[in-house]
Amino acid sequence: MTLVGWAQIALVLALVVGCAIPLSRLIAGLYAGENNFLTPVLGPVERGFYRLAGVDPEREQDWYAYTIAMVVFSLAGFLSLYALQRLQNFLPLNPRGFDAVAPDLAFNTSTSFITNTNWQNYSGETTMSHLTQMLGLTVHNFLSAATGLAMAFALVRAFARSSANTVGNFWVDVTRVTLYLLLPISVAGALVFVALGMPQTLQGAVDATTLEGVKQTISLGPVASQEIIKELGTNGGGFFNANAAHPFENPNAWTNLLEIWSLLLIATASVLAFGREVGDTRQGWAILAAMAVFFIVGVGIAYWSESAGNPILTTLGVDPSAGNLEGKEVRNGQAMSILYTVATSGTSTGSVNNMHDSLTPLAGMVPMFNLLAGCIWPGGVGAGLYGFLVVAIIAVFVAGLMVGRTPEYLGKKIETREMKFAMLAVLLYPLSVLGFTGASVLLQTALDSLGNSGPHGLSEIIYLFASSNANNGSAFAGINGNTLWFNSTGGLVMLLGRFAYVVPVLAMAGSLAAKKKVPASAGTFPTDGPLFVGLLVGVIVILYLLQYFPALALGPVVEHFLMLSGKTY
Repeated sequence: MTLVGWAQIALVLALVVGCAIPLSRLIAGLYAGENNFLTPVLGPVERGFYRLAGVDPEREQDWYAYTIAMVVFSLAGFLSLYALQRLQNFLPLNPRGFDAVAPDLAFNTSTSFITNTNWQNYSGETTMSHLTQMLGLTVHNFLSAATGLAMAFALVRAFARSSANTVGNFWVDVTRVTLYLLLPISVAGALVFVALGMPQTLQGAVDATTLEGVKQTISLGPVASQEIIKELGTNGGGFFNANAAHPFENPNAWTNLLEIWSLLLIATASVLAFGREVGDTRQGWAILAAMAVFFIVGVGIAYWSESAGNPILTTLGVDPSAGNLEGKEVRNGQAMSILYTVATSGTSTGSVNNMHDSLTPLAGMVPMFNLLAGCIWPGGVGAGLYGFLVVAIIAVFVAGLMVGRTPEYLGKKIETREMKFAMLAVLLYPLSVLGFTGASVLLQTALDSLGNSGPHGLSEIIYLFASSNANNGSAFAGINGNTLWFNSTGGLVMLLGRFAYVVPVLAMAGSLAAKKKVPASAGTFPTDGPLFVGLLVGVIVILYLLQYFPALALGPVVEHFLMLSGKTY
């Protein structure tokens, strides 16, 4: 670890927070349906969409209608993306003549992109046509992110309103998020990326002759336009197999900084917008402070572990002074590689500028724990906010039990119905991850996909299902996920992680919206200060360590001690 490295990390985080504060005002306005500085230009476009779709923007939906609209929209996205992949060999903009995507891989990829996971069991530059990349994958980068933020809107409105029967209009929320938030920043960001050296072309590839006189085919395509929304929407699916470690996706230090900034920006701004919408900005800052504790501790652990190097490589004569450089791009550096790792797993982005499978065991445990917790610091676009609010509800319930009062959060009584929904959501995660992991280690067809045996092989399987369940998409890439078993089960886990989790959350939103807000009294537990932040941190540590301690102990912890003893893991 170096002072310069920590200064780089601090600079990026300061830029994120500095830009998130004004952006939170725009997002809060989108919550409330207010006009903004883009309305004169985009307002006619917005109204045109409503007319074409037959949507009445003034008519709101209850939680059930909101949920049905979200599910139908996602199903339509799945079917269209699946068809696009299966038919790409007959469609235009396929300059390299790629065949149709295999059925199981098309299923996995379609579920991946509609759930904001963007898990990729393929190499984009050798599998997907330009049309599939643009019309299929890039479009869903926008729509899945907009869907996540729309669902967060519904839960936030439930806290802001009193005795209400509705939580908003799903079609309006998705349209406004896409038009006023995602598109403008993406257009500007793509132009900046092009100026910094990213390709943006419909050309399929160019041939080059290496210094050894060997012909090499270099893939090209519309990279910059996909790269910006991949980060901004916390999607993560890259144009190239190497993702942001590829020099065309991440050419230099400036693009690396901007990519980290992009993937943290909206998630952070959404938390601050939550405080504005409920009428107390301190509530947003309290949530963000609790998120920051886990984020900064994770950066510290991973940076320390990677800087210490790998004793096994040291015994082979590798200089440990630069730390563990296996799987890293030297142009990105140790500090910014670690910041990217923690940021991409603390959100649901899943893009990588270094190979997580090459991290030292303790450093690898940091993104794994982030995934097991659901990627909620600061989380995916929308998903991180509603995921963390579920934990906040559990925390105030625990506080209420300790002092013998009916729990309250933001003026809403937290009662049996809300707690059932909250516990249903959080218990689904370990059931899905550990259940499918257990099934995989018993099947030879799954074990044949591992690049490593022993503790690290177990970690690769846990990481795959944790990433799928948290809708993240990153991987310990030593495992071959492009098999019938992992394409099918991984796709199923992605669907459960998105929809089986958010349906109870939206049901809870409907229940909370119908409750009357009660004013704070002398006995109300404050949720805007250090005491609540500490309670949140404690509840999260207890909740997730109890669920996953055996998995972490048998995987990364055993790997760490094997590494220290000089044995392979």
